[in-house]
Amino acid sequence: MSLFPSDIDEEARRIIADFSARGLMVATAESCTGGLIAGALTEIAGSSAVVDRGFVTYTNEAKMDLLGVKSTTLAAFGAVSRETALQMAQGALFRSRAALAVAVTGIAGPGGGSVEKPVGLVHLAARNRHGAIIHREMRYGDIGRTEIRLATVRTAFEMLRDVAVR
Repeated sequence: MSLFPSDIDEEARRIIADFSARGLMVATAESCTGGLIAGALTEIAGSSAVVDRGFVTYTNEAKMDLLGVKSTTLAAFGAVSRETALQMAQGALFRSRAALAVAVTGIAGPGGGSVEKPVGLVHLAARNRHGAIIHREMRYGDIGRTEIRLATVRTAFEMLRDVAVR
C-alpha cells in the first residue's frame, strides 16, 4: 500500500523505471509541498538510482542558504513567484549530482493568500543540465491544502518528464 493516491504512485513508478534505464538522476526543491515530490519518488523501490537529493526550503532563509535564491529576488518578487521558482530549480540542479531538477513554491492554504497571490497559486520550474528550462504558473484554486499539494506533485512529475526529453 502506498502513502499516495494511485495515479501519483503509478507515475512515480514510471518515472523511476524510465529515468533509471536512462541513467537520469533528479533533485527536488520544495516549498509548499514540503517534500511530497521526493517522498512520492522514494516510495518506489529502486528510487536510489534516480533520486539524488531533495531540498525542503519552506522559509526564505532556507531558500537562500540551501539553494542560493537571491535576497533581492525574494524582496522584489516574493517567495511565490516565477523568479524564485527558477532560482530554486537552478540551485537544486547545481547543488546536486542530478541531471534534472524540479522546484515548487506556492500557497497551499487555507490562509496566506491575497488578491495578487491567491490560495492555490503555485509556481513550478524544471531544468536540465543542457539548459532547458520550463516554468508553469498553476492556479489550482482553493480546493483544499492536501489537494493543492497533490496537484502540485502531479504537475511536477509532468514537468520532470518534459525536461528529461529536451
